[in-house]
Amino acid sequence: MVYKIRIILDAEEDIFRDLEIEAHNTLEEFHNAITQAFGFLGNEMASFYTCDENWKQDEEIALFDMSETGSDVRLMNETFLEDVLTEDSPKMIYVYDFLNMWTFFVELADIVEKVDGHPYPNVLFSFGELPESPPERKFESENSAFDFDDTFENYDDLDFDENWN
Repeated sequence: MVYKIRIILDAEEDIFRDLEIEAHNTLEEFHNAITQAFGFLGNEMASFYTCDENWKQDEEIALFDMSETGSDVRLMNETFLEDVLTEDSPKMIYVYDFLNMWTFFVELADIVEKVDGHPYPNVLFSFGELPESPPERKFESENSAFDFDDTFENYDDLDFDENWN
C-alpha cells in the first residue's frame, strides 16, 4: 500500500508538501523524504512524535538514541510507517533540527494501491517556500498547579546556610 501524506510547516503562512510513500517504509526513510522535499540537508537531529487528534504530543520516535543507557527510545530505523500512522491515528508531529525547532504537522490523507513502475517516495505537490529561519516558537505550558505568584517574599526565613559553596 501507498500512503499519501501532507506535511505542513507550523507557521503563519501555508507551507506544505504532499508526499506518497510506501506503508512498509521506515520512519527514517520517511524522514529522508521530508528533508529532501523541504530542501534541508538532512544532517540535523530529528524526531517524530505520535499524537492525538488534537495534536497533543505523545511518544517520541528518534533518529538516534542519545540516552546513556541505550534502547530507551523508539528509533526511526526500527519503526515502520504503517505501525504508527493509520486511519485510526492519522496524525504525527515531526521536529527537525532541535536548535531551530522546525516543526511540522504530518497527516495521513489517503491509502492507495501501489502503481508498478512508479518511484516511491514521491513529492505529489509542493506549496510555499521554506523561510530562511524557522517560525518563532512560543513555549507555553497548560495550566499548572504551581502558583508562581505565591513565591517567598522573605528569603531569610528559608534557613539557607550562608557558606553553602
